[in-house]
Amino acid sequence: MAVVRVIPCLDMKDGRVVKGVHFVDLQDAADPVAAGRAYSESGADEIAFLDITATVEKRRTMFDVLAKVAAVVDVPITAGGGIRSIEDIEQAIDAGASAVSISSAAYRDPDLVQRAVERFGGRRIVIAIDADQRAGLPSGREVYIDGGRTATGKDAVEFAREMAALGVGQILPTSKATDGTKDGYDIALTRAIADATGLPVIASGGAGKLEHFYEAVVEGHAQAVLAASVFHFGILTIRQVKEYLRSRGLAVNL
Repeated sequence: MAVVRVIPCLDMKDGRVVKGVHFVDLQDAADPVAAGRAYSESGADEIAFLDITATVEKRRTMFDVLAKVAAVVDVPITAGGGIRSIEDIEQAIDAGASAVSISSAAYRDPDLVQRAVERFGGRRIVIAIDADQRAGLPSGREVYIDGGRTATGKDAVEFAREMAALGVGQILPTSKATDGTKDGYDIALTRAIADATGLPVIASGGAGKLEHFYEAVVEGHAQAVLAASVFHFGILTIRQVKEYLRSRGLAVNL
């Protein structure tokens, strides 16, 4: 049985950790360095550092802030937001990232993904897929880019298959419909991508209670669970999540 990873997410805007609902109505949540240190010390398996407005603001990721976070944590960091080139990936890794998350650029420039896999290895390349419900598509889920602002007409599961064929290491799907709601992950989306690609999938968007993390793994076939609001605002701790998952028979690192 694979060990389930629990990953707090630092959604970044203007140098601060923020959290919204359905990708909008962002609220200030924390200082990234303080939050990163606290999560690292409290048992996070990894930390996601996602500069959520970099792409739409047409700028690069906050590599300086990433470096400050990396300096105080001793767990892997996946960094994303505004990653558009091999040079961006190099700079993220130089700043302390163990892996990079590519989203909008993966849709616009699949060749970048191919070159990134060849250059850095698939294990360092995560494809983040923001998706929303759309009837008429095979999976009922449509890819969105530009921080969830732009609909593409592309089926999310088909896009995940295409990325898997390029050799990427993981898929990080986030549902606009469930993001920040605390009503549970989009299990159908998570499971469909996991089953279609055979890759490790990180469930994201909607965790609100302990059962949601278990459902993401058992019903959604995720190998990792990512959350933000419940951790940032003290609703749950990483240890609570891990102890609960272990009590339900899942393998975790305590």
